[in-house]
Amino acid sequence: MKPFVALVKRELASVARERTILIAIAIQLFIASFSSALLLGLLSLYDPDSVTATTRVNMRVGVVGELAGALTPLLQARGLHVVSFTTLEQARQGYQNNQVDTVIVAPRSENEIVTLQLFVPRAEARASLIQLLLQEPLKEYENILRAENGLNVRYTDLKGAPPTTFEFLYSVILPLLLFFPAFVAGNLVADSLSEEFEMNTLDTLLAAPLSLRAIVGAKIFAAVVLAVLQGALWLGLLTLNRTELHHIPLLLVMGGALAGMFAVAAAIVAVAFKNREQAQFVYALLLIGGMGASFSLGVSPLTTIARLAIGDAFTGGGNVLWYVAALGVMMLGLQFALTQRART
Repeated sequence: MKPFVALVKRELASVARERTILIAIAIQLFIASFSSALLLGLLSLYDPDSVTATTRVNMRVGVVGELAGALTPLLQARGLHVVSFTTLEQARQGYQNNQVDTVIVAPRSENEIVTLQLFVPRAEARASLIQLLLQEPLKEYENILRAENGLNVRYTDLKGAPPTTFEFLYSVILPLLLFFPAFVAGNLVADSLSEEFEMNTLDTLLAAPLSLRAIVGAKIFAAVVLAVLQGALWLGLLTLNRTELHHIPLLLVMGGALAGMFAVAAAIVAVAFKNREQAQFVYALLLIGGMGASFSLGVSPLTTIARLAIGDAFTGGGNVLWYVAALGVMMLGLQFALTQRART
């Protein structure tokens, strides 16, 4: 047991000499530590309020219809230049002559339902920008129409984070922070084991009271321990950033299972090719193909991590056991590969 523990300590100490691994860990630390700041920065790229708050958009809006009078001051308050037209034909003509960038038709209806028409360019980029800029004024206009009919529901007064914040945090930030340590674990095993073959140092280790299975197992164990410690640190930093997380123990088990699966796959590849560059290349291809297949089959580990974190009632320990079982099957495959290697 002592040689096994000594080999695990050696593998953990070797991480400090791998600059690539240290850079990957530093990137994860940055993401976890400043997840709130990154979240706000990325969301501001498509937040309508930030568009008008940070830049002056020179957009000309044509309005036509009996109800356009109430809409005009709301548009002007957003810094938009409003051009009024008497008839719809004049508005269309002005739009075709580039006098305005978009046209809003606001006719009066015989019933209480008001239907607005919006004419936007065919270019998707300009059309998307116009819709973002008009979103808030049209919501305010909707409130005015509701108030005229005795409805005081004011949707623009509702506070709280938009749904995109929730989606980005739990479906992107958190899964990636548990996926990266697992990826690093596989990368670490592929590098270390293939280097043993290339440098012919594996025979030296075999001269100690250690079998090939014990050597490979120690490398995998060290990589998984490192991944789990990273995952625990990232979850702790997210908690300090006031991110509510559910099923934290299951999240750590999930991260460890992924790290084990990636490390075992990397070990099989390293034993098969015995070359560092080839092992890294094949490991990357297997990882990309495996993740793509998991998404296609609807069993993506990233989705499972997101559902565990939000406390999904239909996701729990049973889902995590599937990945633990897959890890067990892969370990049997690794034992078979090591047996074949020992015979040769």
